[in-house]
Amino acid sequence: VGVWYKNKLVVVNGETKPGIRSAGACMLDWKYELIKLFEMVDFGKLAEQYKSELLDRVLPFWLEKSQDKVHGGYYTCLDREGNVFDRDKFIWLQGREIWMFSMLYNKVEKRREWLDCAVQGAEFMKKFGHDGNLNWYFALTEEGKPLVEPYNIFSYTFATMAFGQLSMATGNAEYAEIARKTFDIILSKVANPKGKWNKAVPGTRNMKSFALPMILCNLALEIEPLLDEEFLAKTIDTCIHEVMDVFYRPELGLIVEHVSSEGELVDNFDGRCLNPGHAIEAMWFIMDLGVRLNRKDLIEKAVAIALKEVEYGWDNEFGGIFYFMDRLGHPVQQLEWDQKLWWVHIETLISMLKGYQLTGSRECLSWFEKVHDYVWTHFADPQYPEWFGYLNRRGEVLLPLKGGKWKGCFHVPRGLYQCWQIL
Repeated sequence: VGVWYKNKLVVVNGETKPGIRSAGACMLDWKYELIKLFEMVDFGKLAEQYKSELLDRVLPFWLEKSQDKVHGGYYTCLDREGNVFDRDKFIWLQGREIWMFSMLYNKVEKRREWLDCAVQGAEFMKKFGHDGNLNWYFALTEEGKPLVEPYNIFSYTFATMAFGQLSMATGNAEYAEIARKTFDIILSKVANPKGKWNKAVPGTRNMKSFALPMILCNLALEIEPLLDEEFLAKTIDTCIHEVMDVFYRPELGLIVEHVSSEGELVDNFDGRCLNPGHAIEAMWFIMDLGVRLNRKDLIEKAVAIALKEVEYGWDNEFGGIFYFMDRLGHPVQQLEWDQKLWWVHIETLISMLKGYQLTGSRECLSWFEKVHDYVWTHFADPQYPEWFGYLNRRGEVLLPLKGGKWKGCFHVPRGLYQCWQIL
């Protein structure tokens, strides 16, 4: 049995070998380092930690606090203790919660309360969430009256995920048809996701965003059973090309958030923008596609990019990963650029664990340990269930909410589930 530390073999069949320090190093230091290493790779203990947090704390929070038993759907604006502080309902977060409980019902356990939660949300969303032609609004009132027009493509993507996963849980053909038709609408909007609500003047500076091809990498696999095999293969190939050949820039070793419509770098605020969390999340989507396609080269490239992104985005002074950065080091336009956000770090945990699982990269395992320590000491709330979402650069809680307009029942439970399953 061999034990590795910092890419050096330090123990072979119980015998200590030179590797951590010089031959004259103190054995106490050796033992400390090795004990720390063994603790780091106690996968069973880690698996139980992630499983327990998911099943015993986070899921009960959303089941008990978010469901609107009067009108249907979910409240997502919840304070630290889970009290509702705003009653508007946001379609992309409705879809995410439907997907979450449907997925858990399909893959973890056939719990009736999970399925009931998903179905009631889907019925609310089916009735009120779109204009009659599956153009999905962004926001509704508590009762289901439309508030914000269907400008946001992610209302569509998460409607697709929600109804696709729920159709698998229920066998409901209507849910499957909603997912398929919405997916077709998404593909028709690729060139101009916001449609008539796009504020940019056509033709002056046409650019495209990383966000849509990134989410399509995941979405294609999510609804795979509902798609024609040939159509699915073409969609996957297109998504991989966009992510890995267009938005990934080998001259930078990084993924950019926007390029010109011709796929070139652009020197403006959008063109210089980097979002390490987006890139790292996309890389575990690509790893999954690499597994699906049996492409070791794709997996290895995704792991290498994820490692480059987390190293580039890490705040060496205060810890954590920056939200936004500028590829040329200029000031960024996003005032929240140096905040530490929950989803960025949770997606990094998934990518690092998948990278280690698929390639054996010790660098991935080391980064997982580092981000794990940061996440559990900064985002996890020891007093109340669910996690904080927004920290300042120093790692202090900015907003004590557990859910809002942008944070719902998604990244925390999905991340806990993914890490538990990998571990």
